[in-house]
This record gives sequence, C-alpha cells and structure tokens, in this order.
Amino acid sequence: MNGFWEKFFYAITFLSQGSSFLNPRAYAILHRMHHAFSDTEKDPHSPHFVKDVWGMMIKTKNIYLNYSKYNVEPEEQFRDKYPSWPIIDKIGDSWITRIIFISFYIWFYVAFATAWWMFLLLPIHFLMGPLHGAIVNWCGHKYGYSNHDNDDHSKNSLPLDFLMLGELFQNNHHKKPNNPNFASRWFEFDPTYPIMKVMHWLHIIRIRKV
Repeated sequence: MNGFWEKFFYAITFLSQGSSFLNPRAYAILHRMHHAFSDTEKDPHSPHFVKDVWGMMIKTKNIYLNYSKYNVEPEEQFRDKYPSWPIIDKIGDSWITRIIFISFYIWFYVAFATAWWMFLLLPIHFLMGPLHGAIVNWCGHKYGYSNHDNDDHSKNSLPLDFLMLGELFQNNHHKKPNNPNFASRWFEFDPTYPIMKVMHWLHIIRIRKV
C-alpha cells in the first residue's frame, strides 16, 4: 500500500471508529504479542487468565495504554513496520474528540430514531472498538471448533464469525496468520477476503502469496 492509501485508510479508521478510536501502532503491538504468546500469561487478551470478559477488557486496556502513551517500549520483535500518523493519533485519543463523537451519535439518534428502544444501542456505538475486541478474543478462544492444533485455545466460532467479518475464525488465523483468507474449509466463508481481492485488483493493496 502506498503512502496515499495508507493515510486515506488511517483517516477512514479514525472517522469510523469515532469515540472508540484505537491507536493503530499500539493495536499492532498487542496483536503481534497475541500471536506470539497466544493463550499464555504474556498474551495481552487471553480469556484463560482472567475471571470474566470484563477482566480481560481491563487487562487489555492497561497494556494498550502503556503502548499508546509510550510509557513502555515493546520487545524488539514487535517493533517497526506498523502505521503511524501522530497528529491523528493525538486527536483520536483526546477526550474532547471522543465527547464530540458521542454528542454527534446522540444527536443522530434524536434526529432519526423512530422508537425509544433504539437509544439502547448508543453504548454500542460509544464503545464499538473495545466491544468488538472483547467478542473476538473471548469467544474466539473459548467457543467453537478447531481445524488445527495450534498449541493454544483458539476456536472458530460459527455463525458469529460472519457478524465479525471473519474475525472469529481465530483457529484458522492462528494457524496461518499471514493468510488474508481466514476461512479454510468448504463451509467457511470470510466476507472480508473478497473485498481485499477487489482492492488488490484495483492496485490499492498488494496481497502477498502465502
């Protein structure tokens, strides 16, 4: 991906995540740690060393903040080759920015919601990033089936994988982390992979051969 498209998708990430914007550098470090230390005590978000999903989210948040605020440096194997746009990171991590996004979401519901129960969805919009991560890492390492023996507890969680755009094919992903297609059996479908193929054909990204 060239510099223009990297900045374009960085900006899209900021706008779409809104109040739950996650620093891509810090997220990349945690993701690499998760693969290297999957379901061990050094895994930043394994569900097997905490009491409940809330405890996993708090543990992940604390580790994430250490890297996003540069309080600690990652191990050498997890450094470099991740996107960075300091001004967007600073704006996205500001409480003023988060409050602006939250205010916009509330206004949108006031303007367009047609029933009172729709307002119950607002907390999901406020915390979409952490909630998505919690579902993927909790369910993807506790519930479902395994195609591969990865020496961890990773699972494929049908049918929730479709709702998470393929992210819940955790067992497949941990077996072949560099494969852009998270599905591996005939009845599995990763809805994100065809989109990546189109972007490849349009020369927006370049899919490497696995």
